[in-house]
Amino acid sequence: MSADFPDYLDVDYADGEGETPEDYPTLEDKIEKAVAVVRTGLEEYENPAIMWTGGKDSTLTLYFVKEVAEEYGYEMPPAIFIDHYQHFEDLLDFAEHWADEWDFELIYARNEDVGDYVEANDLDPGDDIDISALSEHNRHHVRDILDYQEDTFPFLLDTYVGNHLLKTVALNDALEEYDVDGIFSGIRWDEQEARADETFFSPRHDPDIYPPHDRIQPILQFDESAVWDAFWHYVVPESVEGYPEEGYVPQAYDDLPEGITHEDIPVSPKYFKGFRSLGSEVSTDKADDEPAWLQDLDNTTERAGRAQDKEDLMERLRDLGYM
Repeated sequence: MSADFPDYLDVDYADGEGETPEDYPTLEDKIEKAVAVVRTGLEEYENPAIMWTGGKDSTLTLYFVKEVAEEYGYEMPPAIFIDHYQHFEDLLDFAEHWADEWDFELIYARNEDVGDYVEANDLDPGDDIDISALSEHNRHHVRDILDYQEDTFPFLLDTYVGNHLLKTVALNDALEEYDVDGIFSGIRWDEQEARADETFFSPRHDPDIYPPHDRIQPILQFDESAVWDAFWHYVVPESVEGYPEEGYVPQAYDDLPEGITHEDIPVSPKYFKGFRSLGSEVSTDKADDEPAWLQDLDNTTERAGRAQDKEDLMERLRDLGYM
């Protein structure tokens, strides 16, 4: 990281302040803003990266970055994939496939100290992890940053300690290792109250909490429905050979244009099976039997299948560097 960070940047940290998705009324308005944010991010940051989970929001963000980089001749940044050891079985294969298909570098962010302990002790999700057996780095986060005083914590992603060590610490360690000054993130204003006050360029500059960097957030202005509209009318038709150019919205798991398979589409099959969120295999259930985009998106909760759904927890994790 340059000692001059963030002085070399010319970004508006107030961009998006006080706005909501309604300030971008059409899908074209939303896409136009996303492209502008991505282009500024690729121009201004010396060593950007993309935060990618394989989910719909981060994949849409990844697609915008790829398209803008190709259109304007920027170098495609690497994608940082947080491997928290509790993914759905096929998600890592999905990530590898599309990293190869779209030709970008894929970096895995893992808290290997926790992962090694889990493997050495043959733990299952929910089993206890002995904090005293972890590295000084992880003990510091548990005791000094989280102020957690118990001797153990459960090996579960959707808990305060588990989420912080498996996701936030893993991400922040990767940002430091790869000297990232700006990371593209696929969060949205409407997703949670804890994210409603985010701006398109959001500073994370406190060195006592995380490696100083900025979050570049091109799809804040999208809602869940608009994300799916962008996929079926832009991302998939432009990415998948043989897909109808005017777009096509599948009505069921097997409802794909002739000659197209799920492997051809940058959309996890889990969404076709009714999942609306891909948190973890342990703590995420499908929301309905219908594909995600056909469900009642306006009157049901996107994270209804997730164990972690408490705003105070999300706010605390956000302050520590979580997405």
